[in-house]
Amino acid sequence: MPDFLLAMALVLLLTMSAGLARVVIGPTPADRMMAAQLLGTSGIAVLLLLALSLDVPALLDVALIFALLAAVAVAAFTRRRAGRDQA
Repeated sequence: MPDFLLAMALVLLLTMSAGLARVVIGPTPADRMMAAQLLGTSGIAVLLLLALSLDVPALLDVALIFALLAAVAVAAFTRRRAGRDQA
């Protein structure tokens, strides 16, 4: 089972590399922000998979903190975009 979880973490890392390319190439700021959210979500999933496969419970705490930070980042981005659209 740990080998399967590590393989899934590798697949998610490959997905993150595609998302990183979108952050760099993205034609609009919205595309770049969505790709950054993909990186955050995939990073959290990788941490959770590694915590289970390597039996390191501290990684669960790190994943939780990253999830909270990602929620704050989305809220800040949407407030910034809403303020810009009204001006």
